[in-house]
Amino acid sequence: MRAVRIAPDITLTELVLPESDAHSAIRESVGLPGAVDQAVYHPRALLHVHGEGRVLRLGANLVAWALASAWRGMSLYPLHGPVVVTGREHHGGVAALDDDLVQHARTLTQTVRDTLDTWRTRPPVSHEAALRELLAYAARDVAVGR
Repeated sequence: MRAVRIAPDITLTELVLPESDAHSAIRESVGLPGAVDQAVYHPRALLHVHGEGRVLRLGANLVAWALASAWRGMSLYPLHGPVVVTGREHHGGVAALDDDLVQHARTLTQTVRDTLDTWRTRPPVSHEAALRELLAYAARDVAVGR
């Protein structure tokens, strides 16, 4: 079953999850021994997140935040730690991630990298301006990829 893992260090790894025990593989990829929080930001996708990532001070995951925010059409709360993105069955179960959604994640990963590189020489005027700029790029990338 196809999925992607997005890490806070702005790396994206494609995963092949076992059909028989996808949830264990997701827990391992997110770094949790117990249950992983699931969130729906796109009707065909599930984001599996570390529910205590912020409390444990795991790194902010800008790519996952930008992806979820673009899919939802609004700026969301920060996501922390590794995130696994899978497809979503109609009844809410885990499924293989569709090619177009994998492409959204790939494109946004590169956009976040490029944007952070640009900010090294042309920093945004504020944190809020940075988030707005990144969200605008994410919305563009997801719209182009539809």
